[in-house]
Amino acid sequence: MSVYFEYPYTVSVRDTDPFGHCRPSALLAMFQEAATEAALDLHVSREEMLEQHNAFWMLARMWYRLDRPLHWNESFTVRTWHRGGKGASMYRDFDLFEGETRVGEAVSTWVLADADTHKPLRLSRLPEFQGTSGEGLCKDKLLTKVRLPEGMTLAEERLLHYSDADINRHVNNCKYADFACDALHLETLGEGKFVSSLQVGFLAECRPGETLELYTGQADGVCYVHGTDAGGKSRFDAALTLEPWAESRS
Repeated sequence: MSVYFEYPYTVSVRDTDPFGHCRPSALLAMFQEAATEAALDLHVSREEMLEQHNAFWMLARMWYRLDRPLHWNESFTVRTWHRGGKGASMYRDFDLFEGETRVGEAVSTWVLADADTHKPLRLSRLPEFQGTSGEGLCKDKLLTKVRLPEGMTLAEERLLHYSDADINRHVNNCKYADFACDALHLETLGEGKFVSSLQVGFLAECRPGETLELYTGQADGVCYVHGTDAGGKSRFDAALTLEPWAESRS
């Protein structure tokens, strides 16, 4: 039997961009909140993992695809499930519904790491993941590393601040979507379009006070952003696809 969790979501004003679309970072936050609530339901939440296994969840990669942009005050249901815990990482899938119509989907990969050593733990040791997967709902898509194009150029240097960090004391995963969209200047590049797909790879933690160097490039209709620290160490990468979208605006 397939086991899934449903999470209601309504697009608020703070989630929207200058074109009236739900921002990519808000979408990542929505999927992250759905995953958090599903983890609570399975008794594998952040607090429970720390208490029982001295371990914490790390989001490694996140991808989503939309059939259309989401707009202010629209309501949706996120349906999510995991693919089972076997190795050191776990896939969690999502479908996004407006009523009975699916308007988007997402895939994420997570690692359970030891709180002291940060080494991955094998998920097969956790009984909570046995017999609780999405089974027939599970997607086939695998998330591989973003293949960056040649000749990417420095778009900006971004100093990280208090408002970028969360309870984990490092930059929240959703913020990287904002960094990518800002580096690409979506306020102009996104006119008459919407971000139909996004993949982000979280390569190393970033903290307030650090500076990111953001490099951008394009290849085969895909926009790429690569973030490094001042020493050249990779911190994140992102791939965005923009598609035309015409709509009347009041």
